[in-house]
Amino acid sequence: MANDLNVIALVGRLTRESELRYSSGGMAICSFSLAVNRRKRTADNRWEDEANFFNCTMFGKSAEGLNQYLEKGRQVSIQGELRQSRWEQDGQSRSRVEIVVNSLQLLASSGGDRSEGRRNDSQAKPQGSYAPRTQAPPPMPDMDIGGPEQFDDDQIPF
Repeated sequence: MANDLNVIALVGRLTRESELRYSSGGMAICSFSLAVNRRKRTADNRWEDEANFFNCTMFGKSAEGLNQYLEKGRQVSIQGELRQSRWEQDGQSRSRVEIVVNSLQLLASSGGDRSEGRRNDSQAKPQGSYAPRTQAPPPMPDMDIGGPEQFDDDQIPF
């Protein structure tokens, strides 16, 4: 009986356009990279941002459906698990940790026009799959969601 837990939740921005490909069995595989900033205090007592970068992979119908919205700069919230891949290359053991995404929520848009610059992945789709969209998806509304610094301590219910 394993009492281990492997859960990760992140909010960040995509650092590049997502890539959609298909396995030999026809399963959609969507890959993207996520940048997550964190504030840290320097030795001279100033605050600065430090970026952390994560490779993410999503599988199945959700990967296929969300791929068209995953553009560089888009803010997303993901939940998933860490997976470590191990292999040998030139006699050396190698490994890589990536996030396998179980759920993804679109947050703020990158602000760019979706109708330009987005590639068409329809050539990579297997025969018999649904037809790709010919129109750009509707833009996500900009939402101003404040952070914890906007709350008065007396109003927080915990």
